[in-house]
Order: sequence, then C-alpha cells, then structure tokens
Amino acid sequence: MAVTKTLTGAIPYNLDSKVQQWSFTMQYEEGADATYYTSTFNIFIPATDPDGTVNFTPKAEASWTLAQLTALCPVSQWDNVFASQYDSVITNPPDDPVPDPSYVIPS
Repeated sequence: MAVTKTLTGAIPYNLDSKVQQWSFTMQYEEGADATYYTSTFNIFIPATDPDGTVNFTPKAEASWTLAQLTALCPVSQWDNVFASQYDSVITNPPDDPVPDPSYVIPS
C-alpha cells in the first residue's frame, strides 16, 4: 500500500499583506487495519533564515498554490523518518517479552 501524504495545516504569518513565515503540518498514513500507521510532522519556514538563506519570496497568501506550499516542506526528510517509523512499528516491531509463570524463585 502506498504512503498518503496530506498537507493538513498551513498558517501564514503576514506583514504588510505578504507572508513572511509559514507554519505547516503534514500527515502521513500507510496501511490498513493491523498495518495502519500515521504520523504528523510540523515545521516553521521563514521567508529568510537567520543565516541569510532565502526560502521564499514574500507574497500575498492568496497567491500561493498547494504545490508551492508543499514544495517548502522537507518532504524527502519526512519520507525517510516515516519509513523508519513504519518499519520499526509495523514491518519489524520489537519482540515482546514472554512471561514464564512456571518460574520458581531459587531458595
């Protein structure tokens, strides 16, 4: 089954009618029933990072498309994290310890 990724939240932070920062939430889902797993990722993306890296050019919030918003998210990083989570929880979960009620306390 394929991983479903949905941008579930996008909150713009505006100054002078232009978005200066975005807060994003993306939900990942895979599987069904016993193999169902979901995880949510959040990030704040400023127009310009403190180190001077430009992430986007500020513009009116109505000018943004879903593709542009999604492109700002670190999806490849989140893909790797989700795959690792899915593997450790669903595909290769840790073995649960088995109780031994017949154990006798040594004297």
